[in-house]
Amino acid sequence: MRRAALAGLFAVALAAGLSVAAVAPGAQPLSILTTTGTTTTGTTAPLIAAGVTIGGVPVGGMTAADAYDAVDESFSQPLLLVVRSHRLAPEPAQLGALARIGEAVARAGSAAPGTQIPLAVSVKGGRVRAYVGRVAKRFDVQPVDAQLYLRNLRPWIAKPVVGLRLYRARAAAAIVGALVANKRGPLRLRQKVVTPTITRTNFGPVIVIRRGSNRLNLYRGMQPWRVFPVATGQASYPTPLGRFRVVVKWRNPWWYPPSSRWAQGLKPVPPGPGNPLGTRWMGLSAPGVGIHGTPDAASIGYSASHGCIRMRIPDAEWLFRHVRIGTTVFIVAA
Repeated sequence: MRRAALAGLFAVALAAGLSVAAVAPGAQPLSILTTTGTTTTGTTAPLIAAGVTIGGVPVGGMTAADAYDAVDESFSQPLLLVVRSHRLAPEPAQLGALARIGEAVARAGSAAPGTQIPLAVSVKGGRVRAYVGRVAKRFDVQPVDAQLYLRNLRPWIAKPVVGLRLYRARAAAAIVGALVANKRGPLRLRQKVVTPTITRTNFGPVIVIRRGSNRLNLYRGMQPWRVFPVATGQASYPTPLGRFRVVVKWRNPWWYPPSSRWAQGLKPVPPGPGNPLGTRWMGLSAPGVGIHGTPDAASIGYSASHGCIRMRIPDAEWLFRHVRIGTTVFIVAA
């Protein structure tokens, strides 16, 4: 029976084209099946030639599967962005970048040693611009104009705040360029300085009217400019206190009777001599109140008006030329 079994094994081995080692009767065989020098029992995946790179990633000596994984891992690394002192790290997929890795690996399989194979990358511009917009929203600083206050009865102007605005088009182009070149930074995104519209140096005129002393103080920003004697409101028609602005400027105005008891029965007065407003009217945001000239020069220096601020006609004409719509007017009790 034993000889019959061995004979059967020999027959199978010979039929398969394998060599069989002779076994002496009663001895244990070292190996029943072996391989010849010309026949193998399996296959080995081909390797990429030495020195080959894909998008800068060395893949020489790798199988196609390993090369794909290596390139994919490299491409998936986040892109390092720097905005001022802040560091951002968006992933390529977040930016809409897609690499054609399979095509590059297929080329690498038949490439000569040392070949540098580029990695084709497509980027969705809309995704990049949307991301840049979010970065700008986070890091842009809006400029703040100089702010005017009254301190110790004098104008005081707080310093403006300079703004910063991301160069969006440049940032988007730089990000797309880095992704296409398979580079990961660091990439610095620049911001431009945005100067406030109103600063301490260009703030313009400011008026402070001292009702108690009947003086109009004009400033260039915070710097004293000129002082004029004026007439302010009577005790029964006081000039209002507060912060106002010049809202209208009229040359040679008409005077129209206000809806007040003291003006009942009076008629409008056209421009010319005797007009109660003189030759210039600078209306304030306080209803019915303005700075104007007066033909009654004797009232200057007293609380004599019905709420307005009277000036000598030449002074009113000079002031008219040097203030503008929007000029701030503080009226204080001092």
